[in-house]
Amino acid sequence: MEWVAEIRGIRTTHNVGGSMARKIAYWVSTFIVAAMMGFASFSYLTGHPDVVAGFSQMGYPQHLRIILGIAKLAGAIMLIVPGLRLLKEGAYAGFTFAWIIAFVAHYLAGHGMQSFMPLGLLTLLIVSYVTRPPSRRLTAVSPASA
Repeated sequence: MEWVAEIRGIRTTHNVGGSMARKIAYWVSTFIVAAMMGFASFSYLTGHPDVVAGFSQMGYPQHLRIILGIAKLAGAIMLIVPGLRLLKEGAYAGFTFAWIIAFVAHYLAGHGMQSFMPLGLLTLLIVSYVTRPPSRRLTAVSPASA
């Protein structure tokens, strides 16, 4: 929402609606998601004993741990770097699918409250997605301009 003020013939436009709050929400949520995925990627790729044990307990093959570690690192980088809008959309989608599947897998395995951790990350991802600036959005191409 914008409002216009005219004082002594000087016209100014003010942006009301928390553009600074929106930027802060975007960067804080995006940084937390990217940092968490960076740490997870490191744990996955270095074969941290807890991660290896977790994959074994869930019945997943260890090579999936490597694939997910690479994907999490790539997604974290995509969320942070400027440009690459289409890859950024892919990172948002990939994390969304991964965390929904992780929630279901942990819930069905009976992991209690730990099952809800992916949903917490998904909430932060949604905040990041909704508050991202126009320069980080995939713009639609109209049929007339194509």
